[in-house]
Amino acid sequence: MAQAGLHALVGAATRKITPKQEWVMLGIILGSLFPDMDNFAVAIATVTNRDTRGLHRTFTHSLFTILAAVVIFVIIAQVSKQTRWKSLGFGLGIGIGLHILLDLLIWFNGVELLWPFGGWVNWWENVNPPIWFTKLLDPAEFLFFALFFAWLAKAAKIHKTNADFNGTLRYWMIAMLVLLFIFTPLAFVMSQGIQTIYGAIYLLAMTAAFVITIRMRHTIEAFGRSPAQ
Repeated sequence: MAQAGLHALVGAATRKITPKQEWVMLGIILGSLFPDMDNFAVAIATVTNRDTRGLHRTFTHSLFTILAAVVIFVIIAQVSKQTRWKSLGFGLGIGIGLHILLDLLIWFNGVELLWPFGGWVNWWENVNPPIWFTKLLDPAEFLFFALFFAWLAKAAKIHKTNADFNGTLRYWMIAMLVLLFIFTPLAFVMSQGIQTIYGAIYLLAMTAAFVITIRMRHTIEAFGRSPAQ
């Protein structure tokens, strides 16, 4: 996986070429974040001493997951008679697809593209990045969460939306930068124990990013419908 915040920012960058319907951009950003929620399954398996194989970059990174997301929300739209649910579903499909593509392009592990039927794809199979670089990848999660929150704050200011939440969003951004400065040296000096602590905080940050995205939906919608800036 690439950093979750990076996925969200890439999703936002598609504004020029994506439809302007209500909830499409919200769906794209949520869909860009969603696949890495499989880390919760990995965490549960880890604390219960179960096998973690087949839990990461598989069932949430499949083309069938894209299809399922679209179909589910099309059905919800039909039942509720609200077309924005269909737009959300298409946005989720686009976001998940972007997430998968970005993982294939810039990450060093593959994804099981056709889960549950196999289809493991890794375009970097024969590439071994230097150890110092791999150690930086985990702390970089907090950097990109901070950048994502900073982008939300900027968009809110430009579009004059979600003013009541901007202060809280700023605190989250600062917290992510503090975590970046804490975990970057720890990644090099601690060989044991850090992953458990890091993993717990990462899952908290991931959940916060997902919830904050929904909380900032008015900003995201205004951004998605506005001319490129």
